[in-house]
Amino acid sequence: MTELLQQAVATVSTLPEARQDELARVLLQLAGLEQPPYLLSPEEEADIDASLAEVEKGELAPDEEVEAVWARFRR
Repeated sequence: MTELLQQAVATVSTLPEARQDELARVLLQLAGLEQPPYLLSPEEEADIDASLAEVEKGELAPDEEVEAVWARFRR
């Protein structure tokens, strides 16, 4: 195992279990192993429905707000 992969695994292992599972599925998919589809919780489904309803109404964040969020996560 490379040093970078060891660092990634160590970092991910400190996250909540649900987040660890999400990242593990992504890694396995990238490695070419099929994973079962992710099943949304009722809360996640409700959040997505609410977001889609906002989009239909044209309730979108201004470009400046979106750029500010992206800027926080760029390195």
